Amino acid sequence: ELELEVLRDTRNRTIRALCGQRSMPRSVWELPPGQRRTVLRHLLVSDKYRFLYCYVPKVACSNWKRILKVLDGALESVDVQGKMDHKSDLVFLGDMKPEEISYRLKHYYKFIFVRNPMERLLSAYRNKFGEIKEYQQKYGVEIVRRYRKNGANSAGDDVTFSEFLRYLLDEDVERMNEHWMPIYNLCQPCAVRYDFIGSYERLHADANHVLEHIQSPSFVRFPERQAWYKPVTAETLHYYLCNTQRRLIKELLPKYILDFSLFAYPLPNITSEFCRQ
Repeated sequence: ELELEVLRDTRNRTIRALCGQRSMPRSVWELPPGQRRTVLRHLLVSDKYRFLYCYVPKVACSNWKRILKVLDGALESVDVQGKMDHKSDLVFLGDMKPEEISYRLKHYYKFIFVRNPMERLLSAYRNKFGEIKEYQQKYGVEIVRRYRKNGANSAGDDVTFSEFLRYLLDEDVERMNEHWMPIYNLCQPCAVRYDFIGSYERLHADANHVLEHIQSPSFVRFPERQAWYKPVTAETLHYYLCNTQRRLIKELLPKYILDFSLFAYPLPNITSEFCRQ
């Protein structure tokens, strides 16, 4: 518990220091229109329990959306099986009028959940290009065609991790798909003063903290991980990082540097010594 408090304190101090710089936005209204649209589209609203949750894909957001639907009475239980509908029965802050947005940002409890940036990218890569045909066709085909000699015949289901990272390097952060857009750009932690930043590494303890704070009914609990879900382990991350050109990872880090620094995650260790282990 003490270690967790130290991490939270470090995270909060880092955010205060970085967000206190003059160049950083102080409210959503100071953001350029595109950035404002992105964050307001990711802030989910519960008027009944007076909270805002900024959802981050690949950081247990499906389970949080399930909880919101249960709290709103649109879903009977968090354990209801079936494909998650990420749009219906959810209220987005971006659909409200400016004065309604300002009121909720000022008065509601606001939280997000974060994750190690490289782990989140690897999770998105394995899920989207290993399992989801829509992503293979929409992004995979283009990535292979762009970065592989004689890649014109690929169905997009054989994208390598290195090709994916090269694609991210060439992408404008503001135009990225939400599954790999940096958390900073999705949730704007300088423009929105979050009351609580939970982490994927302590998902259940932090989720319980939030549920307790919003005084949700006792029957609402954070769902267990689905049996079919294949989590990214430390070993898997080690394997992918150590089998990828170091230059690629080093060049990509600046795009995600605010996620590493604001949320107190160490930069990936890709030294020869580490990779020999």
